[in-house]
Amino acid sequence: MRVLGINAIFHDPSAALVDGGQVVAAAEEERFSRRKHGKRPVPFSGWELPEKAARWCLDEAGLEPGDLDAVAYSYDPALVEPGIDGHDVQWERLRTLYAQRAPNFLSTALPGLDPGIVRYVPHHVAHAASAGLAAPGPGDGDVLVLDGRGESHSHLAGTYADGTLTTLRTQRLPHSLGLMYEDLTEHLGFLRSSDEYKVMALASYGEPRFLDELREHVGATGDGGFAVVPIDWGALAKARAPDGEWTRDHADLAASVQARLEEVLLDLAAWLHGRTGSGRLMLAGGVALNCVANSRLAETGPYDDIWIQPAAGDAGTALGAALHLARAAGEPVTAMPGADLGRRWDDEALARYLDTAKIPYERPDDLAATVAEALAQNEIVAWFQGRSEFGPRALGHRSLLAHPGHAANVERLNDVKGREQFRPIAPMVALGHASEIFEGPLPSPFMLFVHRVRSGWRERIPAVVHVDGTARIQTVAPEDEPLVARLLEEFRRRTGLPVIVNTSLNTAGRPMVDDPRDALECFGSAPVDLLAIGPYVVRRRGVHAR
Repeated sequence: MRVLGINAIFHDPSAALVDGGQVVAAAEEERFSRRKHGKRPVPFSGWELPEKAARWCLDEAGLEPGDLDAVAYSYDPALVEPGIDGHDVQWERLRTLYAQRAPNFLSTALPGLDPGIVRYVPHHVAHAASAGLAAPGPGDGDVLVLDGRGESHSHLAGTYADGTLTTLRTQRLPHSLGLMYEDLTEHLGFLRSSDEYKVMALASYGEPRFLDELREHVGATGDGGFAVVPIDWGALAKARAPDGEWTRDHADLAASVQARLEEVLLDLAAWLHGRTGSGRLMLAGGVALNCVANSRLAETGPYDDIWIQPAAGDAGTALGAALHLARAAGEPVTAMPGADLGRRWDDEALARYLDTAKIPYERPDDLAATVAEALAQNEIVAWFQGRSEFGPRALGHRSLLAHPGHAANVERLNDVKGREQFRPIAPMVALGHASEIFEGPLPSPFMLFVHRVRSGWRERIPAVVHVDGTARIQTVAPEDEPLVARLLEEFRRRTGLPVIVNTSLNTAGRPMVDDPRDALECFGSAPVDLLAIGPYVVRRRGVHAR
């Protein structure tokens, strides 16, 4: 069965292709359009489809639209209760109308597609399937979905057995932990539905001194749900202008909301575990990208094993919807092979891009050794290898790399990317050395947990140690990422450090680099010393010399 998954209704529009129960491709529209998050999550953008991502998924599988058996759309307009979340009823009706017209929009965008094969998958069911059906190993286990909103809910708690989801609890709007965090993001002067990770970073600089007040407004209800009463943010901390300086009040408010979110998440997980007794929990939804909360759940929660969908935000619902439809049709589905599900280019194609750009390049005998030497000399490296990542994390395919032993590299990389200096940068680490350096859930291949940096290492890798003594790590296993594993080993031989700084290959406000032209543009516009693109190396001094 050939199923194309589509996420389009809110933000991060994306497409995914499942063929014969196997994940073939998945990509976000932003990587093609170069528009961050694809679009804003407003009702009048609901008609916009991930046309380029969908077309590429079909091309990657060698299919035409007419070859598809089904299209899974990750939102069911029949489940919408207009006005339930406090939004304007007329606007909500417009979004619902666009969703109802989606089959016709899709057949226009993909000529040859039969609109009759489009099926609606409830938003949170799609989220749940993106975790419960895509996770490696035994498929049985509990699933918890938390985000801003779906059709009329903001949460789903359930359990999977033999690939079938049993929903145990949902939470109706207007109560939403995700929307609460979005409201705080906006109050603190950041872009809602986009910059929530900045709030999480800022929280590390504060103390949760507003926690008692927040407990009066936000809490679990004891039956698997929760309540969020409207919060007067201004009574706790003055609103920050988008270009204003952050204050202690702002950091303390962020820390307080972060702490309360973690407490409620623990309560919800405890209720779910009490119903099932399962040892495994799988997470999806935008809240699952909060790696600080994930780590607290892993450390003090009731589950022995936690797996998180690397594209946990709305982009992942395209994948989940496709898997859900395939499984519902009786087809066995297999775990996603990794997060590298996007575009790739062969060596000849990359060389043509470089030749067209008329810049000097070389093909070293040992790419890993050449790049490791540059990093050891404290150069910044743009790393473009293999298939691009699905989801918001750079995982060794579209990355900026640097030496972790120089504290100044935090400011240096934030300047390269043009972002706030309170933002941390993350490390990739060889899996075999991870437990020596970091304390927390291992392995951590998708950078979705934070780990405490052991005291003997904090002075050795200061660039990747956040203000609270933690780091959001990516562990690298040779069987999963052989080239990156070799790079780490070559760097260790030169420096004694099995750790490299890894942050996304992009600049502020731009999506992660995806194709070779993006990589060359980023390299040309930012003070990066070396570009490793496929087997080739472009050096900054070579560009200047020309």
